[in-house]
Amino acid sequence: MTHFWTAGPWAPLAALALLSCCGFGSCEASRTSGSTSEGNRQEQGPSSLERVKRGWVWNQFFVVEEYTGTEPLYVGKIHTDSDEGEGNIKYTISGEGAGSIFIIDELTGDIHATERLDREEKAFYTLRAQARDRLSNDPLEPESEFVIKVQDINDSEPKFLEGPYIGSVAELSPIGTSVMKVTASDADDPTYGSSARVVYSVLDGEKFFTVDRHTGIIMTAVADLDRETQDRYELVVKATDMAGQMGGLSGSTTVTIVITDVNDNPPRFPQKMYQFSVSEGAAMGTPVGRVIATDADMGDNTDMSYLIKEGGDLFKVSTDVETQEAVVSIKKPLDFESKRTHNVVVEAVNKHVDPRLVDLGSFRDQTIVRVSVSDIDEPPIFQPAEGTIMEVQEDAKVGALVGVVTARDPDVKNKPVRFSIDRTTDQEMIFHIDPDSGAITLGKILDRETAGWHNITVKAVEAENHTMASHSAVSIRILDVNDNPPELATPYEASICEDAKPGQLIHTISVVDRDEPQTGHRFYFTLAPEASSNRHFTLWDVKEGAIQSCNATAYVMSAALSPGALIALLVCMLILIVLVLLILTLKRHRKGQRMAEDEEDMRDNVIKYNDEGGGEQDTQAYDMSALRNLYDFPEAKSCDPGPDLRPLPQWVQASRVAGGAEGPAAAMADFSQFKGYIRKKVEQADADLSVPPYDSFQTYAFEGSSSPALSLSSIHTLSTASEQDFSYLSDWGPRFRQLAGYYAPGNPEEEGS
Repeated sequence: MTHFWTAGPWAPLAALALLSCCGFGSCEASRTSGSTSEGNRQEQGPSSLERVKRGWVWNQFFVVEEYTGTEPLYVGKIHTDSDEGEGNIKYTISGEGAGSIFIIDELTGDIHATERLDREEKAFYTLRAQARDRLSNDPLEPESEFVIKVQDINDSEPKFLEGPYIGSVAELSPIGTSVMKVTASDADDPTYGSSARVVYSVLDGEKFFTVDRHTGIIMTAVADLDRETQDRYELVVKATDMAGQMGGLSGSTTVTIVITDVNDNPPRFPQKMYQFSVSEGAAMGTPVGRVIATDADMGDNTDMSYLIKEGGDLFKVSTDVETQEAVVSIKKPLDFESKRTHNVVVEAVNKHVDPRLVDLGSFRDQTIVRVSVSDIDEPPIFQPAEGTIMEVQEDAKVGALVGVVTARDPDVKNKPVRFSIDRTTDQEMIFHIDPDSGAITLGKILDRETAGWHNITVKAVEAENHTMASHSAVSIRILDVNDNPPELATPYEASICEDAKPGQLIHTISVVDRDEPQTGHRFYFTLAPEASSNRHFTLWDVKEGAIQSCNATAYVMSAALSPGALIALLVCMLILIVLVLLILTLKRHRKGQRMAEDEEDMRDNVIKYNDEGGGEQDTQAYDMSALRNLYDFPEAKSCDPGPDLRPLPQWVQASRVAGGAEGPAAAMADFSQFKGYIRKKVEQADADLSVPPYDSFQTYAFEGSSSPALSLSSIHTLSTASEQDFSYLSDWGPRFRQLAGYYAPGNPEEEGS
């Protein structure tokens, strides 16, 4: 079967396509048939009677998309070599669009497209052709598959699928700074012609921005973009297909470019001077006023700090973090009378300065804050303000002048001041003060020895406004006058030996004087006039010597202690006695505790009797009760010992009486009872939680004549041919391990050695 592609006015294009694609086909017949649009038939090859094979020209057709004609569009023709034009061949097609989009003339094999095709929706259709006998409907040849391709035309414009676009660029960026990239898509066939080749251009905003023709990257076209002047730009970017040639389709999109801020503007005070007023009585820290500097930048670039360049001795400034205002407040007290106006220079500085923009200038600004201090009515001020110290002789007369205090009204009016003494500080009214002059005079006689200083408080008030008051401390020192005679330091009593020699020192005396002369004390001693005629004694001024001790009584008298010293000595002795008693009590208490602990500790109690005596009959050498009562243990509190459990000495004695007549057999039975007794005791000890888990080992080593008891020596037991078996002791646990070792059967080799 031969496929032909002839379609009216599209024949030249179809012929080109056929010629360009013939290389992909294969010719297996020596003769091929062809047909043109006029239906002419040409034959090539030999005209012999040999069998003619089918010749395949091509297996695909082309149809142009977006056909707008009124008649069905001719696609092509299929033909078989066996068709001789007699009308006995029927052509059919099947597959995609067969019978709906594509129809075939059964007689001629012409294929037409009945619908308008769009390559962007479906680029090709796969169909199958069949030649059948018209009468029998039998296939004359195998079914042949072919493809109808929809040929592209430039019918789709470029589209910006991701638009609208929003980008950003920092202000003052250099020319050529990349902002963003836009991309347009064209649905046409990129492998056919230039229908899908897109180029970009700027329709609106090309003064400030450009776009790369091929990549769609938008860049800055100027270097002086200023956010404070214009903070955003809207561009119109166009994309054109056919590589921008005439007749190409185009699409456009809007691009919004936001200009971001940089710190290129310094802070600026709207005014060069601000005026505020504050009272001179305002407390420290009181806000005077607020000023603010503006910054044309935004965000963190507007953060600023304030500082005082001049006037910082009386005022301070802080920054309100919420409002970015400078708060000027009082640092030290103000005085209207000293200075009524203060000029404070406040400076605003940007916190975040971009080092790339330092060439633009200083990022700071200054303004003057003028503060006017208003006057208030203030209380009087004492001079000096810290208080006054006065002096007066103790022998001054009543009414004598002590001193004068001074106070004035600090206000401009300088109102008169009145003085008074705070009587809580001078309850005895020793001093008086003149209310007008402030002169302090004596109201009573002074005595320095009674009170050397007097501290009073003087109050000053305005004469017209007593609420305006202030106070000052006045300290008055009483100067000493020699008005007190010397006095003996203590009462003196002297004694003299009857055998004292002339010139012997009897006693020394000392005196005190309550006065305090500036040059210090110097005393002169003489005998009283009534004693000056006594020829037995003399008085020496400022001499020393050794006092004679006549006898024991005299010594005690000379060395007698004062009552205070005796009391101190007695107290020390009493403390020593108490300490000794306390130490003895503690020792006795600790000794009692140790004895109680020794009585309770029953671990490893070994009772040894290593002396030799006269046997059991000799009861004078040691106490036999310690041996006879060793097995008389108290029974367990929580266990029932059973009817067969008795103290061991009675059991042994009874067993021996019974065993004397029965012989060895009875002795063996007695040992079984012994084992049962010990096992019972072990069970009781294991069950009783109050019994300490300690082993007790006791030694029996006494000897004597006429003893009713047999020898209990373990050495004697090992040296005899005893038939006793103590192997069961090893089954009683760790506590009887040592005992089991003593009664273990000996090794023959060891015995031999």
